[in-house]
Amino acid sequence: MIRKQTVYFERCGGDENTEAVIDIVQARLQEGDIKSVVVASSRGATGLKFAKRMAAETNLVVVSSHPGRSKPGVWDFDREILKELEGMGCTVIRQTHVLSGLERSFSQKFSGISRTELLAECLRTLWGTGIKVAIECAVMAADGGAIPIEKTIAVGGTAAKGRGSDCAIVCLPAHATNFFDFRVLELLAKPFRKD
Repeated sequence: MIRKQTVYFERCGGDENTEAVIDIVQARLQEGDIKSVVVASSRGATGLKFAKRMAAETNLVVVSSHPGRSKPGVWDFDREILKELEGMGCTVIRQTHVLSGLERSFSQKFSGISRTELLAECLRTLWGTGIKVAIECAVMAADGGAIPIEKTIAVGGTAAKGRGSDCAIVCLPAHATNFFDFRVLELLAKPFRKD
């Protein structure tokens, strides 16, 4: 038997949770068996907080929202933060979200729900938005070639409840083409209540 600690937050999102998640991730990295950390960050501020604390000690990958998410042709990521992250050696991924992507356009145009959107909703319902985001970002980072398929820490958040991170998992990532090989190995932190 192995005993591991999971931290549960009273509320979703928020700066205080982000700082706690950074501490939790840093503590887990000290065990020495993980080389990559994937962090969801739509505009870059959360990614930069992680980078300032751990970019020198790990392969830090920041996964942003895709261009066109809020307005056609526009990428919401802060370009100054992008320069700073790249200067610290971080990789920033910007690509279509693997758990919505093209299928969402069909659902919006013709109604109904796709299998991909159903999977995303199941993850949201069972585990909360932050865990769904962490899983999605780890797949996106793997598909972008930014992480190897080995034990990785993935960090997500509940943007609807405020900026920042509130979830962290240790996972064995997979590519989108073999999504069902993905494994959540450890639950490091999540909100106590669903978003």
